Amino acid sequence: MLRTTASRVLDDNDRDEVLALLDTDPVGNVFVASRVRSVGLNPARLGGQMWGFGPRGGLTSVCYAGANLVPVNAGTDAVYAFADRARKQGRRCSSIVGPADAVEVLWERLEPHWGAARAIRWAQPVMVIAEPSPVPPDPLVRRVRPDEFDILLPACVAMFTEEVGVSPEAGDGGALYRSRVAELIRIGRSYARIEGGKVVFKAEIGAVTPHACQIQGVWVHPDLRGRGHAVAGMAAVIKHALDYFAPVVSLYVNDYNAPARAAYRRAGFVEVGTFMSVLF
Repeated sequence: MLRTTASRVLDDNDRDEVLALLDTDPVGNVFVASRVRSVGLNPARLGGQMWGFGPRGGLTSVCYAGANLVPVNAGTDAVYAFADRARKQGRRCSSIVGPADAVEVLWERLEPHWGAARAIRWAQPVMVIAEPSPVPPDPLVRRVRPDEFDILLPACVAMFTEEVGVSPEAGDGGALYRSRVAELIRIGRSYARIEGGKVVFKAEIGAVTPHACQIQGVWVHPDLRGRGHAVAGMAAVIKHALDYFAPVVSLYVNDYNAPARAAYRRAGFVEVGTFMSVLF
């Protein structure tokens, strides 16, 4: 068989093969796998393209190219092929994120053409738990109701701005971000402790497959930090996630965020890998 040296755009005919590849690492690939399981590979539904490396029946790597650029199972040859396609297409993503070794090489190839990044998170530990937390869950953490959208939204905006460095309300006025927050509430994947109309703790389950789910958007009100809300809140979200969504719960966190990493470890998470993110 001739070796494939260029990437190709995949479609729904490749769906089963793509999912089989993604399921070889259900934790690391949970975001991309969740998208594919939900909407398939048609670019109009996927919100971007899925690039493949290797012939049909011999697919070895893929790369989700949407709002994020996410390489999957990508060795050097695949990364070079994805970087070549991304360079020719021009930057359309707001970030590159994925396994640190692949993202680092991808960025080395793209930086001369795309220019400097706004920020780079060189090491983001990937953490998992597959059993209830060893600490008691906060009984006041629950699913957010649709009528509480206006209470939750400011906390979501504050979390995003603190984490990413820009407001999600920039550009389109926050329309897409508001829609995503509302959708996670609607489908029962937004959790919070709300007291007196104020969010004390919040987190969302942003991606779900039959094999794993991923927690995102963890935030504690600045005035209430250091009181154990993150640990007990995460224990509650872990319980809900294991009960209703998947047998393994994951997240990733910036390596320099020592308080968050300590809280996640206390909640029972262990580190299993490292992501890297390039933010534009």
